[in-house]
Amino acid sequence: MTYPPRSGGVIASTTRKGVPIMAGTYTKLVYHLVFSTKQRIPLIGDRVRDELHRYLGAIVNGEGGTLLAVGGMPDHIHLLARLTPTKTISEMLRRVKGNSSRWLNDGRMGLRKFGWQDGYAAFSVSQSQIARVRQYIETQPEHHRATDYRKELLTLLRRHGVEFDERHLWD
Repeated sequence: MTYPPRSGGVIASTTRKGVPIMAGTYTKLVYHLVFSTKQRIPLIGDRVRDELHRYLGAIVNGEGGTLLAVGGMPDHIHLLARLTPTKTISEMLRRVKGNSSRWLNDGRMGLRKFGWQDGYAAFSVSQSQIARVRQYIETQPEHHRATDYRKELLTLLRRHGVEFDERHLWD
């Protein structure tokens, strides 16, 4: 291919060795993130749920992302988030889970100690699917009348073509 393009192409104002380069960085990285409480103990009750959801949003926003939706059940959480490209998903979730665990354990859980499981599931979401995933997340209680967390996670992993060994999912 020759540069600049001969017909109909956009000629960049900046070139490197005769090849047009993009002047900026443009991203829209949206993820559906799922993780559960340690040992899937149902600790996210009515007393802390709404405040926890707001706090999770504050953490994501504080790390340069945008929380688009949050929902879940007493034993797990779903986030739909637009994340910054400057942080890895694992770094972002380490901060989200660590900060929220500390916050919950700072007198909000009574005598019970709160913790998240070590792992997580993360799925990229295209622009055309954001509304659908948002609705799925926001209607978790309805969804879980028909299926449990285990079946839900297996379905999500299979739907997204994620390779896994089921023996290691529930450690």
